Amino acid sequence: MGYHKPVMLQACVEGLNIRPGGIYVDATFGGGGHAKSIIENLEGGRLIAFDQDADAKVNADKIDDRSFTFIEANFRFIKRFLKLQGISKIDGLLADLGVSSHQIDTAERGFSTRFDAHLDMRMDRKASISARTLINEYPATELHRIFGMYGEIKNAKTLSTAIAAARVNNPLNTINDLKAILDKYAPKGKEFKYYAQVFQAIRIVVNDELKALEELLLQSAELMHQGGRLVIMSYHSLEDRLVKNFINKGVFFGEAEKDIYGNITRPFEPVNKKPIVASIEEIAENNRARSAKLRIARKV
Repeated sequence: MGYHKPVMLQACVEGLNIRPGGIYVDATFGGGGHAKSIIENLEGGRLIAFDQDADAKVNADKIDDRSFTFIEANFRFIKRFLKLQGISKIDGLLADLGVSSHQIDTAERGFSTRFDAHLDMRMDRKASISARTLINEYPATELHRIFGMYGEIKNAKTLSTAIAAARVNNPLNTINDLKAILDKYAPKGKEFKYYAQVFQAIRIVVNDELKALEELLLQSAELMHQGGRLVIMSYHSLEDRLVKNFINKGVFFGEAEKDIYGNITRPFEPVNKKPIVASIEEIAENNRARSAKLRIARKV
């Protein structure tokens, strides 16, 4: 199996509306599928790719192209690292916010409920907080908030109390340790969905994913040339809501700001009114495409 099969590859690259001499950012390099396709469309331009996962750097090292630069860092630091490259403006940015197939299929990374492994889930394996830290050290009240807000778990309070009680005797170190508790509270017949919701909530907090996304979007507005393209693919409603609100209203929450004439003041305007979704054929080939939503915007 390959490192990662990019979702909606053609739609993502077309969405960037690439100028051969332009400067582009792939904020989530992963296996490099999107990056390679962008490079093929460049002639005299540049692609700067970001990824905080050391495994992604191994893939980046295989690309030998003068137009390509890889930066091993979280995309929330995009502006700082582009400045170090002498870049103040870009023509397009792509971010595929999904966990890569490689990360999910590598058991010891702890992203998947299919394997038993240490509770980890760190995108950056040098980070201090892992899933194990969160499950064993966060107060029950905080776990309640995390499961309710980021996993949309109905019985979040009950589950949090049960985890806090279980860890008193023995720390919860592995995925199976956690699943043994989840099994008692998962709705019958919907166990796998319940696992996925809990794991999503933990992963979002361990990697500070939503705050990092907000920072990326705000910086992309500062960096983007007029007419430049923002191409973001998300995989759950919490991410998609942030992207949608930022593109449509210029804010993440609440009502849009308006000028004295009643026009919405926003840095981008949507290119596609509704999110683009994968075809039935692509979903049949790559099940991870089923929840993907692609939004494309133009800098105004």
